[in-house]
Amino acid sequence: MKKHSKRFKALAPNSAILTIEEAVGLVKKGATAKFDESVDVSVALKLEKKHTIRDTVSFPNAFGKSKTVLVFAKGKKAEEAKAAGADFVGDDDLIEKINGNWTGFDVAIATPDMMKSIAKVARVLGTKGLMPNPKAKTVTDDVTTAVKEVKAGRREFRADAAGIINFSIGKASMGEQQLVDNFKVFFDIVLKKKPSDLKGDYVRSVHVTSSMGKSVQLNKKSPSKAA
Repeated sequence: MKKHSKRFKALAPNSAILTIEEAVGLVKKGATAKFDESVDVSVALKLEKKHTIRDTVSFPNAFGKSKTVLVFAKGKKAEEAKAAGADFVGDDDLIEKINGNWTGFDVAIATPDMMKSIAKVARVLGTKGLMPNPKAKTVTDDVTTAVKEVKAGRREFRADAAGIINFSIGKASMGEQQLVDNFKVFFDIVLKKKPSDLKGDYVRSVHVTSSMGKSVQLNKKSPSKAA
């Protein structure tokens, strides 16, 4: 049986189904660890094996450190990527470096014409979760927008095989309204990703917690209203 610390046990229990506004307040109050805890959302979706839920979020209130961005591009697009603030820009030179198992970056972006060449290092990138993908908006000709959005805090989420999305929406040190706004932007995108052929309820449950705290359940049909 998992043992919890005295700090965890001291957190006020809550079995009610709350609004996101109420939940954020309770989660922030319970974030008493000696570091700035993340505020995380867990969304359980009803999905079939054929369904893939994956997208990106550009939060209105950024958090965390800036990501290191690599761009596979040539010519004019390479210059645009450099001007936008990409940390590494190149084509065959970067592919050769990655082929030697170098992965010193957080996000890889590629122009469509580079995808055939990138296939040479797909295994290396894939195992690290770094392979550019159109669904993650990391395969694009608009490298300027892609680089700037990632640098500004754009984040990718996806549902796992069980239909669960675990995703951070901010830090406990952030203001309550900032966390609420971030949640609403994220949850709205999740709702819009509902497969057109899915019957019945799409969202099974929604919970919010901090890194070391207890989770709080939200009203899955309308998180801004208590059940």
